[in-house]
Amino acid sequence: MFSIGALSKSTGVKVPTIRYYEQIGLIAPATRNAGNQRRYDQAGLERLGFIKHARDLGFGLEEIRELMALNGELGQDCRAADELARAQLEKVRARIARLRRLETELERITHLCVDGAGGTCQVLTALGDHSQCLGQHD
Repeated sequence: MFSIGALSKSTGVKVPTIRYYEQIGLIAPATRNAGNQRRYDQAGLERLGFIKHARDLGFGLEEIRELMALNGELGQDCRAADELARAQLEKVRARIARLRRLETELERITHLCVDGAGGTCQVLTALGDHSQCLGQHD
């Protein structure tokens, strides 16, 4: 059995987050010992590890709930998990594309001014007037 602190240390998930996951039903409520301290079993540790890894990969809580509802059988469950993972991959690719556009625009803006010389600040002017941007980056 694991205390909530041990669970936190083992998975890297903060104690308040573990309590929140328990509150919203992502992890089973902990049993309580005689001192009323939460105690989690190995299955709770593994489930929290699954959630942490899925969160690290950018899955939302509802998507994680859907993934955890699958029992891992080949066939329909595997297709559903694959669809969720592919959808997440597309979201990540869209974010990467957006970040590349932001990088390009910020790099352009930072080259407008050299060492703050020359009157009106071109960086502030560019930030204040979206029409000066080379393209969409939002």
